[in-house]
Amino acid sequence: MPYLGLGVFKMTDPEEAIQAVSKALEVGYRAIDTAALYKNEGEVGEAIRNSRVPREEIFVTTKVWNSDQGYDETLRAFETSLEKLGLDYIDLYLTHWPVEDKLVDTYRAIERLYEEKLIRVPGVSNHHAHHLEKIFATANVKPMVNQIELHPYLTQLELREFCKENDIAVTAWSPLGRGGVLQDATITKIAQQLEKSTAQVILRWHYQHGIISIPKSVTPSRIEENMQIFDFELSQEQVAQIDKLNKNQRFGQNPDNFHFDF
Repeated sequence: MPYLGLGVFKMTDPEEAIQAVSKALEVGYRAIDTAALYKNEGEVGEAIRNSRVPREEIFVTTKVWNSDQGYDETLRAFETSLEKLGLDYIDLYLTHWPVEDKLVDTYRAIERLYEEKLIRVPGVSNHHAHHLEKIFATANVKPMVNQIELHPYLTQLELREFCKENDIAVTAWSPLGRGGVLQDATITKIAQQLEKSTAQVILRWHYQHGIISIPKSVTPSRIEENMQIFDFELSQEQVAQIDKLNKNQRFGQNPDNFHFDF
């Protein structure tokens, strides 16, 4: 799984979504992260098919939404996503949020999809350690990925350590803190020292911590800029300075207390 991918949350305009994914693939991205909720799986699939990049080189992630969770429901939701994407398989399939009375059955369905080789990697999103432990109690194969909100203001160190101990890769959604971290004085100073953008510094910080990140952008120049994080390195001191910015501040909802009207 590539360490940097394109997130397509809120890309509701079909043409905009196709252009963003196409641009990302053109400049070197090899991971695209969508979800049933985003209502753009069709556009993601179209951009992939229209690109010159072989399918096997592109890591595609999608997710089952909360209202579609449960064992049979998840299997049906997967078929819908697969059809919309127009693909033969999905690389990574995730539970979107841990619906308390359904998360175990939902993951059992994801396990089955993995066993049937319809997905390459089984995983979850927004799961705390106690959610994961509930899944471990019955799982034959542990989740291999946990996608969580993670950025310099919410470093989630304890959860990251738990995932590391259990061989679960961590993916950061909102890796730039929905833009709320970009103006931080410490990060701005480091960016000036390195002659890089603050976004590049933050994404590099994720990379040096072994965290997969999926920044979202529809702006071609930013899509390209976000990919340019492999030609420089943060010093240990700079990494430590960013680590200290943690405020346990969420820009999204808490998996222990979430509510959506859709």
